[in-house]
Amino acid sequence: REFFEEDINFSNWVLRELERMADNMDIDNGEDWSLKNPEVVDKYKKASMIANAVMGALAPNCKPGVRIAELCALGDRLINEEVAKVYQKEKKMDKGVAFPTCVSANNIVGHFCPPADNPAALAEGDVVKIDLGVQIDGHIAVLGHTAIAKANPAEATTGRAADVVCAAHFAAEAAWRLLRPGRKNTEITDAIGKIADAFNCKPVEGILSHQMSRFVFDANKVIMNKHSFENPAEEVTFEEGEVYAIDIVMSTGEGKTAERDVRTTVFKREVDQNYSLKMKASRALLNEVNKKFMTVPFTTRAIQMDERQVKLGLTECLKHDLLQPYPVLFEKDGEIVAQIKFTALILPSSIDKITSHPPPNVSSALKIEDPKIQEILAMGTKRSKKNKKNKKKKSKAAPAEDVAPMEE
Repeated sequence: REFFEEDINFSNWVLRELERMADNMDIDNGEDWSLKNPEVVDKYKKASMIANAVMGALAPNCKPGVRIAELCALGDRLINEEVAKVYQKEKKMDKGVAFPTCVSANNIVGHFCPPADNPAALAEGDVVKIDLGVQIDGHIAVLGHTAIAKANPAEATTGRAADVVCAAHFAAEAAWRLLRPGRKNTEITDAIGKIADAFNCKPVEGILSHQMSRFVFDANKVIMNKHSFENPAEEVTFEEGEVYAIDIVMSTGEGKTAERDVRTTVFKREVDQNYSLKMKASRALLNEVNKKFMTVPFTTRAIQMDERQVKLGLTECLKHDLLQPYPVLFEKDGEIVAQIKFTALILPSSIDKITSHPPPNVSSALKIEDPKIQEILAMGTKRSKKNKKNKKKKSKAAPAEDVAPMEE
């Protein structure tokens, strides 16, 4: 009877907590959460400024001998410190880490966010992918960058490391320019594949770029990093007012990933799943997740509980699908993986890439010779007002007409 009452009390607590989250998110209150609202754009911009600044602090610290766990902890700490400085009068506003800082070297594709005592450190020449996210009032800005761990960063990196970094960089540039109203997601996937071929690389399978909305990482529209005949993505057309997280991941190998015996430390709450947990440790864990990370991924490092209790709680929560794991993924040994991720807003006058970081110093002997890809890369990111007026008169205007020269 005591246990039954405990389950009922916990279920009631879950309902109250969900109601509290809905109140804090201002759901169904009639407010305009679209990019037409200047306050919404401002929140995206502030989140992006923090993401860019934190990446600016992390990338130069990717040096030989630096422990990866320290870099991950530094990234999350800097994000939390910076978001505390904005919207200080809004005491109930939810803001903080939207995706825990992950640092994945060489053939590790992503999600490597080791616990504090993990001894793994960077070595000379490591190709280091840094992935992080910031959210302010549910408006998410993500950023992924590839750095080279070198004692002398001024010395250019060459060879296959340079090839894969260039492939990711130019594919991201092409995706940015194609992310305009009237264009289709399949056009971006096609361009990614052609650019990968130019640098003798492969797009990594299973990677998706997502449309985003308030508190939502993965909204309706997706862009595949590589076409899949078994699980093709629905072809969609981009529209003004949409927000996207563009994630480009390239490999010198076959572009196939696999899990290994490496501890998963990044998870996300499955908000549509509920279950009356039996273990006290599990309920305590879910309690903290619901309070701090109801809608965004988190790392176990951020859970203020005994490590043994966290492990016990994770086991039951995962068994009943209350949490979604983000396992550490690997390419084959000896291969190199590079990533560029950015957040973009499709605004009336531009495709605004709000998160970015300068590429590392690399020099590839390969180059893009496909004239169609060169044409895409020559496109501007400002949207011509003249062409938009003409489109109202011409219902069948070609998407490529919505192009203006790049403004430096």
